[in-house]
Amino acid sequence: MLEAGDKAPEFDLPTDTGRVSLASLKGKKIVLYFYPKDDTSGCTSEALQFSSEVEEFAKVGAVIVGVSKDSAASHAKFRKKHDLTVELAADTTGEIVETYGAWVEKSMYGRKYMGIDRSTFLIDAEGVVREVWRKVKVPGHIKAVLTAAKALK
Repeated sequence: MLEAGDKAPEFDLPTDTGRVSLASLKGKKIVLYFYPKDDTSGCTSEALQFSSEVEEFAKVGAVIVGVSKDSAASHAKFRKKHDLTVELAADTTGEIVETYGAWVEKSMYGRKYMGIDRSTFLIDAEGVVREVWRKVKVPGHIKAVLTAAKALK
C-alpha cells in the first residue's frame, strides 16, 4: 500500500487534451486524485470543488489531475458539461489505479464488487508522496488538500 514518504509510481495517461505524466510534471506539486466515475453525483461535486480552487493550487505550484477508468472522450464530455478546469486522465486498463492502491473491494446493499476508492495523493516537486487520503468524503476534502499543498515546501 502506497504511503507518505514513498516514491510516487510513474504514470503516463491520455487526457482529453493530450497526455499527462509524472515525468512531465516534475518540479511541480501534484494533487493526484482517483474517482469512481464521470458525471456521478459525488465525482461531479469533487471535480467542481477542485476546479473552483485550481487558481489557489496554482499559486502554491500545484497541479490537479483526476484519474478514473473512464475514457478520454468521456472525460471531455464531463469537463464540458460542468465547465471543469482540472485535468482528467483516462486509466482505461486500471493499471495506475491498481498501482496507487485505489482499486479495492467495495460493498453496496450486501453485494461485493471491485471499484475505485475515492483517494487523493499529494506528491511533492521531487516525485515523493507527501500525503495520502483514502475513502475520501468530498465535503471539506478539497480545503484539507489545499492546506497540505500550501504547507509543502
